[in-house]
Amino acid sequence: MITFDRVSKRYEEGYDALREISVCIDRDELVFLTGHSGAGKSTMLRLIMLMDRPSRGQLIVDGQDLAAVGSRGVPRHRRNIGVVFQNHQLLFDRSVFDNVALPLIIAGYDHREVGRRVRAALDKVGLLNCERALPVTLSGGEQQRVGIARAVVGKPKILLADEPTGNLDPALSAEIMQLFEEFNQVGVTVLIASHDLVLISRLHHRIITLSQGRLISGTGQ
Repeated sequence: MITFDRVSKRYEEGYDALREISVCIDRDELVFLTGHSGAGKSTMLRLIMLMDRPSRGQLIVDGQDLAAVGSRGVPRHRRNIGVVFQNHQLLFDRSVFDNVALPLIIAGYDHREVGRRVRAALDKVGLLNCERALPVTLSGGEQQRVGIARAVVGKPKILLADEPTGNLDPALSAEIMQLFEEFNQVGVTVLIASHDLVLISRLHHRIITLSQGRLISGTGQ
């Protein structure tokens, strides 16, 4: 599903964020990506999303060589990928429903289909009764659940998460990780960047570890 073949990323200021990364993530797999701050975790996610391009090497996502995806093809590529951020990135002047609906509205879905999909996504994360609430009235864990609902409302093949439990206590963090496992169990490929080794080591999924932009463990299953 996701293949990095000797991928490197050097930014203009001369900083090497990734160095010769080669790793494969299978379809329907859940994988954790860990390492120190600045190890290259977020850069890997950005490359998958085509927010950045590799300096060298080949990156294939769902059978598509991303080097062949031009600027016009980026929105189509991103429709198959849901993204969850640490700080939620919610619109606090919009309702929970409107926040989750935003990707569908941008994609041009019919309003009836928007309603059906948004409520199904909110139901999956346990927030169906909060659709009219403003995010500011919700707890941190609930806000993160809204972010997850928004990420999966378009039924993506791939779900990326960048430190999704970074601001949550251990109990809420475990609940959020359980949600990711549930989406993985219904066929979504999940890649989660996390520094919480205590939590992710208990979940028995493959852990890819980066250090100074290099892969140091986790190439095999």
